[in-house]
Amino acid sequence: MTIEVVLFDIDGTLVDSNEQHVNAWVFAFREAGHPQELDDIRAQIGKGGDLLVPELLPDVDDAVRKGISERQGDYFKDMYLDNVGPFEGAAALIKRVHASGRKVVLASSAKRDELDHYVGLMGIEACLAATTSIDDVETSKPEPDLFALAIGKVGVEPSNALVVGDTIYDVDAALRAGIATVGVTSGPFDESQLKEAGAIAVFADVASILRDFDQSPLAR
Repeated sequence: MTIEVVLFDIDGTLVDSNEQHVNAWVFAFREAGHPQELDDIRAQIGKGGDLLVPELLPDVDDAVRKGISERQGDYFKDMYLDNVGPFEGAAALIKRVHASGRKVVLASSAKRDELDHYVGLMGIEACLAATTSIDDVETSKPEPDLFALAIGKVGVEPSNALVVGDTIYDVDAALRAGIATVGVTSGPFDESQLKEAGAIAVFADVASILRDFDQSPLAR
């Protein structure tokens, strides 16, 4: 296996945004009259609202689910987005992968405007071969749509691609698309959970991958 493209998740992988998303979900669920426990929401982080809300509220109708998801996005943008920063080494790792001759793709369950915001924040636009967001697909992770679309955009076979992500939903989605995953524990899941889900290697964070880049699966 020769890695030709590395697909990066964003929230919890490249930027430290997971808890802010959790807090925004808390407000949205509470406003709708369906309060949820913090840990229950954290366990779903990594999914888009299209799958997260039905998992926590299986008995409400689609209009209520859509309203909660939209309000979460509003709360996140209004209260948290401007305070989200990249993890140490995030931009540098993207630039290292690009400099190595491999293609870099961002594949996130975030909305397009959030993705674009983070690209500008990290100054990595020139390194990207493609991006995919929740706005590009019908269903978010753990469905494989985002990753399948991403490798299709750059014309690379799944066996020559690698995903870097922080959740078991990244791992599941990648496996269903035929792509191996390197996990990072900067999100809500620990090493054992990520490996049990199928990650081929797990690092503490993107800075750790950068430090060991030449020995990592990204350099194969």
